[in-house]
Amino acid sequence: MSDLDQAREHLKFLEEGNQRFVAGEMRHPNQSPQRRERLVDRQGPMAVVVACADSRVTPEIVFDVGLGDLFVVRVAGNVVDELVIGSVEYALTALSTPLVVVLGHTNCGAVKAALERQRRYRFLSFSLSSLVTAIQPAIDRAREGGKADDDVLGLAVRHNATIMAERLVERSSIAQDLVRRKQLLVLPAVYDLRTGEVEWLDPVGT
Repeated sequence: MSDLDQAREHLKFLEEGNQRFVAGEMRHPNQSPQRRERLVDRQGPMAVVVACADSRVTPEIVFDVGLGDLFVVRVAGNVVDELVIGSVEYALTALSTPLVVVLGHTNCGAVKAALERQRRYRFLSFSLSSLVTAIQPAIDRAREGGKADDDVLGLAVRHNATIMAERLVERSSIAQDLVRRKQLLVLPAVYDLRTGEVEWLDPVGT
């Protein structure tokens, strides 16, 4: 089985887990003491998930998986910076994980802060300002065509997931090489807070 075939198989597993979550039919797999014991000396996660730090978005629950199934990197706004890239590269090189998901979500507070920055958040700390500045390209792209702020937020969330996935591939020579050699699938997605459903967007670099 090729790396991309394996990535697609893992993606299907995540899709099926999310469908169970949406339907309220979770199986809570791989959460036993026996599973915990088997993972003491090694791990082999099926996917890396770069997710927002929002308390309502927990990838292991959203995808109905358990211990050792996902290598999760969480930061507000699912922003991809050098530390996030380094974390992802560790999973790609040390753990040979063939699938990366950049998971945004509806009504994201970090995206909303970037959208409302001039109106409500004029005096930000340097660190918080850096966070919203990283999201600004998604706001700019969503505002094309003069759309209202209510429409911009939803679009910006989608654009932000895609832009961060693109940024990961552009700034990581490791990810870029693996994508080029068809050994890695990088996929942006958006989690709907209301329905629980994950919408999969177009893969990056394929």
